[in-house]
Amino acid sequence: MDGAIMAWVVLIVASCIEPIWVTCLDKSENFKKKGWGIAAVVLVLLCLYLLAYCVGMRDENGVEYIGPGVAYAVLAGIGATGIVLIGRVLYREKLTPRRMAFVAMIVVGIIGVRLAGGL
Repeated sequence: MDGAIMAWVVLIVASCIEPIWVTCLDKSENFKKKGWGIAAVVLVLLCLYLLAYCVGMRDENGVEYIGPGVAYAVLAGIGATGIVLIGRVLYREKLTPRRMAFVAMIVVGIIGVRLAGGL
């Protein structure tokens, strides 16, 4: 697999882990429920490791595939969108048209960051 594609796959995996660790953190009830707390800590460390790993991936000339700013923007955007969806499903939070519009802007921003970097 091409290195650039692999870097993006690793970043997407890290981004999908982010809302999961946030949910585990909430379920731990301030670490009173140890299983959820341990899961949150393990997942946040895995998420950060994968983020660092994808940022550290470079081509044969030493040029990074994804810069740290872009990687973090994508991670935060996908994570925020994911936690909004989890909030709707698990906690029955309202998804008003205004909230959905702002989440859509996050998604458009992520796509824009990717396209601005070239395909």
